[in-house]
Amino acid sequence: MSTSARFDRGHTDDLMSFLAASPSPYHAVANAAERLEKAGFRQVLETDAWDGSAGGRFVLRGGAIVAWFVPEGTAPHTPFRIIGAHTDSPNLRVKPLPDTGSYGWRQIAVEIYGGTLLNTWLDRDLGLAGRLTLRDGSHRLVSLDRALLRVPQLAPHLDRSVNTDGLKLDRQRHMQPIWGLGEPEEGELIRFVADESGIDAEDITGWDLMLHAIEPPAYLGRDRDLMAGPRMDNLLSVHAGTAALAAVATGSGASGGSAAAGDGAGADGSGTPSLPYIPVLAAFDHEENGSQSDTGADGPLLGTVLERSVLARGGTYEDRARAFAGTICLSSDTGHAVHPNYAERHDPTHQPRANGGPILKVNVNMRYATDGSGRGVFATACEKAGVPWQTFVSNNSMPCGTTIGPITAARHGIQTVDIGVAILSMHSARELCGADDPYLLANALVAFLEG
Repeated sequence: MSTSARFDRGHTDDLMSFLAASPSPYHAVANAAERLEKAGFRQVLETDAWDGSAGGRFVLRGGAIVAWFVPEGTAPHTPFRIIGAHTDSPNLRVKPLPDTGSYGWRQIAVEIYGGTLLNTWLDRDLGLAGRLTLRDGSHRLVSLDRALLRVPQLAPHLDRSVNTDGLKLDRQRHMQPIWGLGEPEEGELIRFVADESGIDAEDITGWDLMLHAIEPPAYLGRDRDLMAGPRMDNLLSVHAGTAALAAVATGSGASGGSAAAGDGAGADGSGTPSLPYIPVLAAFDHEENGSQSDTGADGPLLGTVLERSVLARGGTYEDRARAFAGTICLSSDTGHAVHPNYAERHDPTHQPRANGGPILKVNVNMRYATDGSGRGVFATACEKAGVPWQTFVSNNSMPCGTTIGPITAARHGIQTVDIGVAILSMHSARELCGADDPYLLANALVAFLEG
């Protein structure tokens, strides 16, 4: 019998729905916020004064969300337990002057966002999603989830070396999608998006639009023990963190249960178990290009929210310092499962497997923030949750990637541990993971937040 038969697939089913409904960071945070609202959280505006009452709250800023839950009677110096993640994924994004084309083809001018695997965007049916900025300063989410665009690959008859010398793509010339026939007209894309969204095109003053593959997530394999889908890096962690926070805030989260079930009442601060920490979810934008933005992990958003939470509960700078000194962050991002066709690219003694549980990421040069103490924190959470876990270390001959973990540790002076789920095809338009690993990660996060 497949090991996947041991686990309830409800969490992974819910993850697939979340991925399909979140074609952009803006959709991801809106969907996370909706789930938290069902668990009793409420949105607070950064421009308003905050009170120190108990309960669940969240801040939305662009493609980022920071949510936290304050139990009744929490002292101002109470430390935080933070799940860190990011909402953005490598993709193709629409340029400010998008309408282009030649030789009878109408095309859309796009810019490459992040370290995407360019070839995975070829010959796919692509939709369009993101947000529109209106003349009154408000934003409108849009998602045209149907076959609108395509980046066609050159036929092998016209590139005889493609299967011997490899595919070579010029990021400027070869990645512009087609979306029709005829001569391009200035403004036609935005007029089309406006019409589809029921908006007057004259009211649109700006846009943040991106392409997405419209093929839905799906179980894969003989035993359906794998899951294929888009944007797992890193909406898988955003979804798990949202579920874990909701579960802890409503008192429905415990090891062995589905962390996706945090939809009951209780996040008003009543009827929940006593927590030694304030649980937090911080999902940032722009990780894939360095995190340096007002919604990125290298910006002030998280520190500002945490400090305001301390001050709203009557705390002082001393309380803030005490709280930060006792705070721990699990930076949850996808990592590399050992690839059966490229095993030599992996460390020979650290080879994470699909459905082997979440991974602890270690790099002594601090590309990951984990140290021995952090290992203990993660191991304790997994043990409490009854969740198996693995360790990832890069092959010494290969450069190591990085995450928001070192940024969070350095910027805020808080202990940070890098973890995640092992996947294949990272940065592809469609990635692959074990179907049980999202569930295992979510339950480990519940145990971590419960302290």
